Amino acid sequence: MKMNELAAAPARSLNQLLRARRATRAFRSDPVPKTVLDEILATASLSASTFNTQPWKVHVIRGDALAGVSNAILEADRQGTHPPFSPFPNPPVEACAARQAEFGRQYYASLGIDRNDMPARARQTARNYQFFGAPVGLMLTIDARLTRHSWLDMGLFLQSLMLAAAERGLSTCPQVAFVRYESVIARYLGFDSTEALACGVSIGYADQDAPVNRFSLPRASLMEFVQRHEG
Repeated sequence: MKMNELAAAPARSLNQLLRARRATRAFRSDPVPKTVLDEILATASLSASTFNTQPWKVHVIRGDALAGVSNAILEADRQGTHPPFSPFPNPPVEACAARQAEFGRQYYASLGIDRNDMPARARQTARNYQFFGAPVGLMLTIDARLTRHSWLDMGLFLQSLMLAAAERGLSTCPQVAFVRYESVIARYLGFDSTEALACGVSIGYADQDAPVNRFSLPRASLMEFVQRHEG
């Protein structure tokens, strides 16, 4: 969506924003105005947090810095010296594993990649480290000394950020893949000694013609995750 298109776009309700939001994995190169990005971050900063502690920190990366951090991560990825990373336990939780498998099936199918084609899958994973072509990358960090309750606050901030971006016609992709190369990113961006990387976020204007941006995943029904205690 161009800026003139954004200005003419009707406001959308929270319900519409949530239903339309997708993790975008192919972006156009169109720049994101600094004023728009600052509006998104300021809106996200209104998120709730435990005792108003606001434990999030955001590193905004664009231009030469974006290319530099991307190249540093890709070089580390080529060297293959960092241990594998997964955000899931081993063995996986059964219900979550089924949903993860369905995501993988649709994701690789949208890219025309066979699930058993490991070199092709590795090349696609490396697209994470190029921010999927987005003009802006964010690194969200939190003080490593904080507890899971503050990490919950970070999740609230991330959700607010993605919805604030969607409201302004921008797309996002939250990416835990960056955590594998936290030490590389920390050196390049100069993290404080107590900063821990929560995730990266690619942000920009979606390439609407890319099939990878069009697949849709089912959501669990209320019966699957709601337990009612009444009477």
